[in-house]
Parts: sequence; C-alpha cells; structure tokens
Amino acid sequence: MSRHMSTPRGHAKLSLLACVLSIFSVWASPIALAQTEKSDTAIATASERASVAAHGSQTLHQLNTSLVALTNRVSPAVVQIVVDGYGPSYEERLRNNVSGVAHQRTIGSGVIVDPEGYILTNAHVVESAQRIRVALPQPPGASPLEMPARGQRRTLDAVLIGTHKESDLALLKVEAHGLPALEIAATRPVYPGELVLAIGSPEGLQGSVTLGIVSSVWRQPNPDVPLVFIQTDAAINSGNSGGPLIDLDGHVIGLNTFILTRGGGSEGLGFAIPARVVRFVYDSLRKYGFVQRAEIGAGAQEITPPLAAGLGLSREWGVLISDVAPAGPAEAAGLKSQDIINAVDGWQVFGLPGFTAALYLHPADQDLEVDVLRGSKKISVVVPALQHRDKRVDLADLIDPHNVIDGLGVCVVDLDNRIRPMLSRPRYSSGVVVTARSPGSNIYSSELAPGDIIYGMNQKPIESVQQLRSATQAMKPGQAVVLQIERGNQMQYIAFEWGY
Repeated sequence: MSRHMSTPRGHAKLSLLACVLSIFSVWASPIALAQTEKSDTAIATASERASVAAHGSQTLHQLNTSLVALTNRVSPAVVQIVVDGYGPSYEERLRNNVSGVAHQRTIGSGVIVDPEGYILTNAHVVESAQRIRVALPQPPGASPLEMPARGQRRTLDAVLIGTHKESDLALLKVEAHGLPALEIAATRPVYPGELVLAIGSPEGLQGSVTLGIVSSVWRQPNPDVPLVFIQTDAAINSGNSGGPLIDLDGHVIGLNTFILTRGGGSEGLGFAIPARVVRFVYDSLRKYGFVQRAEIGAGAQEITPPLAAGLGLSREWGVLISDVAPAGPAEAAGLKSQDIINAVDGWQVFGLPGFTAALYLHPADQDLEVDVLRGSKKISVVVPALQHRDKRVDLADLIDPHNVIDGLGVCVVDLDNRIRPMLSRPRYSSGVVVTARSPGSNIYSSELAPGDIIYGMNQKPIESVQQLRSATQAMKPGQAVVLQIERGNQMQYIAFEWGY
C-alpha cells in the first residue's frame, strides 16, 4: 500500500542507527579522554581535539538529514480531521457525571492507509459527527514567504465506513485517488528503546512531528480493560489522536490514542494502539463495516491470589473461565467453569489481554483450539466459534439537536427497533429515551439522566418524541409535572414544578 512512497527498505533505519551509534561514541569520547589524561596518554594536540569535534558535528548532520528525509517521506500521508456535530459536553460530564449536549468542533488526526482514500483514525475523534472533513497536508515552505495559505489546503468530505469503540478505531473514506499512503507494520515486532516519530495535529497544529522512543511494548493502563498499548515518550497532545506512530522504515507501528497527564499536556506518557490490532480492525471495517470476531460462549477473568486461594486453584495467575453459557459452543466442547486457560491456537495465554487478543485476532469462521488446566489435569478441546458482530452503539451517537426538549433540558429519541437492542430489556415497547442532558439544564430536569426511558407524563402515555414535545408545550409555569420513567429496569416517578 505504500508503493507511492517506496525507498530501499531499511535504508533510513540503518542510516539513523549508524548516526545514533556514532553520536554515542562521540558523547563517550570526553569521558575516555578524561580517563586517559589521568594515565598520561591523553590527546595532547589541538588538531586531534578539533578532529574529534568535527567528527561529532558530521554525525549530527547525518542524523539531522536522515530525520528530515524520513519526515518528508511520511508526512504527506498524515491528515487533519475536522468534525462538526453535536456531542456530549465534556465539562458537563466532569461536573455531574452525566452527558450534556452541545455543538462541537473536534480536530484530530488520521493516516491514509490506502491510496484510494481509506483513512484510519480514533473512534472518539468522529464520535457524534454530523460532518467529517479531511484536510490534506500542504508541503511546508522553505521560508515564511513561501508558507502555504490556509485557503490553499485541499479539504475533502469524508464518509464514515465504520467504528469499533472497544479498540477506539474508525475508518473513513474520501473520494480521491493516488494519495500517499503508509503501510501498517502488523507483522514486525516492536522493541522497547527503538526510535519513533509521532505525527499529527496537536491543538490543531497540522503536521507537527515529535521524536521519541518506545517506552514499553505492551502496556495495560487500566487493569479492567483487556486492551494493551504501545507506550512512547514522543510528545503527544490533544489533537494527536488518530495520528500514526512511525518506525524508522516509515511504517505505522501504532495509532496514537491517549495520554496520561496531570497538567493536560504531554508528560511523556503517550499510548498507541498496536499495529496488529489496527490491521485486524481495519480489514474487518473495510470488508463488513463492523468488526466481526470469534466468540465461544464463555466468560473469563484474570486470576488473582485471593481468587486462587478462595477457589483452591492450582496457580495464582492466568485466566479463569468464570461462566459457560448454556447450550453454547464452550459447553458443547466440554469447557467448564473454573478451568484455567493455558493456550489458544497454540499460543500461551498469560493474562486476560492475551486471551481477548486471541479471540479478536482469530478468524471468525474457524474453530479454536483451547488448552485448559482443570485441577492438575491438562485438557485440549476444539471450540466451534460463533461469529460475533460488535454492534454496540453509544447513546451519544444518537444525539439529534432537533430533539431537544427545552423545558426538560434533555435530548431524546424514540424507543424503536434501532434503540431497543441497546437497552437492557425495556419494560414497554414504546416510549422516549433520554440520550443526553442539554445545555442550561435546570434543577428540575437535572434528575433525568441518559438511558432513562420516559413512558408517561401526568398520567398520559408518552410513546414518541412528538407526544412529549406537545405535552411540554402545553405546560404552564408552576404546574406540577410527574414523569413516569424506567431506570435500571425499575419503574419510578420524577415530580417537580414546571419552571419559569
């Protein structure tokens, strides 16, 4: 996919590596000099010292030239993504732990992975988008007089092919041909300490390049989330989301997705989705529009020492089968609760991230070979895989600014066949679902929360957004309002006086 940007494989990498090694030797030279001076064998002449300095300067210039060449080669494939839409208000979410709705313009980054206009970015960048535009990079001028004008940027409308929220990946398509593209290095190993570039649009500054190293290959910041990430100290800030993490061959080894920070800016703790996961999700989104993965009908969880002691397990680490669905593939294959998973498809499983990755990366139409430890006995089974379609939709994706009920301070949507599968067995077949809080919510409406289902108002059934709007428009200031809602599968009432 990177045939439009090809160079001799490994040339840039070897050149940069040689430069770095040379710089290290130059840096170490003063130490060696100091030591040899103590033994009366130090370099004595000014010409010899000048030679060492000249060598160091030449090496730095070689490194500089190699980095410039690499940046010029890969930058044309990194785009800025501008998203307009209505989405959850971040400030409202922080303040009240609920979603508000507001008009938003989000700027993120993306990388072209196919010359025919396929672009990868983060799912959170395009969340609740009504319009997505992609700004292609402009070549930088050699001086301020040659800087391209903002209006000269080539901007294209993009279509959202699909998103996968669990991995935080999304695939876009623009109508263009022959675009510069980068290859996803899904098969090459990544090593701690290797040099990488991060390219994106931090704070809207398109085409920003930072240099760093891989700090850790597989990092799991949240133990409750089975996904793992590549950690880097290359500077990443707001707006870098969706931009690539590039190796010295100019290949994508990860997609930058988030940072850990106390001050809001880069503190050298950036995280990227590994290329192997990126490739799997990209292939599935491009083929199906959603991620299709294998499922075996069993639940799993990480083994901890207290869990192992309480259940009398044979070891204190690993992955435990915690649930086996009745009449599912796992039960049919003979898996049982409290089995410890040793391996999947011949790959040893050490923790929940590994097990989750094994399911995601396994072909959805092929059976799985699972090795388990049951007590002290090793058992191997073949589990028929179910094709699982990740179709979970966030309520925030359903926000429609035309469906704001001003008097209640909420954004709503009809409870229909599209919404019902997202909810946990709603009591009735029709009603109105709260998708978000709207700006300016007052104390009376603040009791409503996203996910609430409104079934009635003042003893009159509410079956649609239009009925709810009509009922609220007929209210007078100070009039009593009683809403019948369902929250968490329980029916309850919310009562207040209509605001002024």
